[in-house]
Amino acid sequence: MRKESSIKNIIYAYVGQFFGIIVNFIARIVFIRVLNTEYLGINGLFTNILSVLALAELGVGAAMAFNLYEPLAKNDINKIKALMNLYKKAYIAIGVFILVVGIGITPFIEYFISETPNIQYLHFYYILFVINTAVSYFFTYKRTLLVSAQKRHIATFYRYLFYALVNIAQIIILIATKNYTLFLVCQIIFTLLENICVSRKTEQLYPYIKGKNTEKLDKKSYDKIFRDVKAMFMNRLGVTVVKFTDTIIISKFLGLVEVGLYSNYKMITTSLTTIITQIFTSITASVGNFVVTESKEKMEILFKRIFFMNFWIYAVVSICLVVVTNPFIKFWIGEEFLLGEDVVVIMVLSFYLLGMKLTITTFKDALGLYWRDKYRPIFTVVVNLLVGILLVKPLGIIGVLLGTIAGTVFVDLVVEPYVLYKYTFEKSALTYYKKYFLYNITAVMISLFVIWICSFVKIENALLDTLTKGSISFIIVNAILIIIFHKSENYNYMKQIIRMSIEMIKNKFIHSGEKNEE
Repeated sequence: MRKESSIKNIIYAYVGQFFGIIVNFIARIVFIRVLNTEYLGINGLFTNILSVLALAELGVGAAMAFNLYEPLAKNDINKIKALMNLYKKAYIAIGVFILVVGIGITPFIEYFISETPNIQYLHFYYILFVINTAVSYFFTYKRTLLVSAQKRHIATFYRYLFYALVNIAQIIILIATKNYTLFLVCQIIFTLLENICVSRKTEQLYPYIKGKNTEKLDKKSYDKIFRDVKAMFMNRLGVTVVKFTDTIIISKFLGLVEVGLYSNYKMITTSLTTIITQIFTSITASVGNFVVTESKEKMEILFKRIFFMNFWIYAVVSICLVVVTNPFIKFWIGEEFLLGEDVVVIMVLSFYLLGMKLTITTFKDALGLYWRDKYRPIFTVVVNLLVGILLVKPLGIIGVLLGTIAGTVFVDLVVEPYVLYKYTFEKSALTYYKKYFLYNITAVMISLFVIWICSFVKIENALLDTLTKGSISFIIVNAILIIIFHKSENYNYMKQIIRMSIEMIKNKFIHSGEKNEE
């Protein structure tokens, strides 16, 4: 049941994300053609500023999901209702806070920009971004109930349905009116519609959450949640700085044009990260259910299997990215938007190192281990910002990316595995570090071989160049990994998961279609 729920969540996530990304990439082409690179820059900058403001969430979402696993497993309706009532109040407060504070910093928005662009209504555009972020919090607590109940695929369906619809609507608006204000208003409307639909669907599945007779949460549970939220705030701080402050630093020290160029590359890595992360977020609830019912030995076996899949996915995607990113950018939006190959290599390295943390993050979220390493994110933030700010002037975008890499390698990589192994598996994390080192050496050696092979491919047509190099690298990487690991238990487990996924897709989309015809 846990496997099937995870696979169903992953299938829905992939299908939705596939169509969402295609529409989003088309929307970016239209955006660049209709508006200039500075608009692209403020789009990226404002999005990242609001992502930092979203720290107000304090990690409520992850703590909330973790605390719902047990009452959902036991069908404790009174506890679920009490938790949902608490979360509702918390999220409304968060939405109001983001709205007030976000609008409050409007007069200082130029501080984040190296040179103020010649764009009218800059402050008004920023306020529309603030409104869009704030309104998303007023219903989101119900989405978390679906996720914790292993029904993420329902929330995913609505997420990508409205994601595609808003992009299509924005494409039409830009072509027809060239109006950036309507572009942003459209985004707010679809954010509201998506959240309303998810809210109503959750109420249909769990009608008892609409009941007014709600018991107050007991003090022990409340204190535990409050402690988890405090710890998650520290974790959220580290994640937010790593993910979003790079654009702010680039804007402040290098300018909006550089932000615009960088945002195109980041859109690729962010899209891929979202696709891959869906696998791990889709199984978090199943892991949460697993850890409250199974032994530590079985948990460690599951961890090693998921970590192997984590490595395989990121090795394949990262190595392919190194050779196809610039050819794809050239085909997608044009040669004038290219950054250097050295920037691509460092960006992919950052993408890979952050991605290799996903298994640790999944288990931490499922186990609620936020408190155990609550000070780690502070050190990550300090290292990240210090290195990024010191190196941005001499090295440009590469310097900012090196800040992210430094925080990940010198802090996260050391602390997070140690905490998980000590407090969950109750043993040394040495086996993890050895495996991590082995996986990374394998990925580096394969990448050097693939880059060397692809260097002989000289094709003028950008699309054909992208497809050829992508196909070559994908086949070579997977072939070498199969040769190396085909006898391992982890590989056999991964094959089993793939078979189950294919079977579920057949049953869902092919056999159901045959039945309908009958």
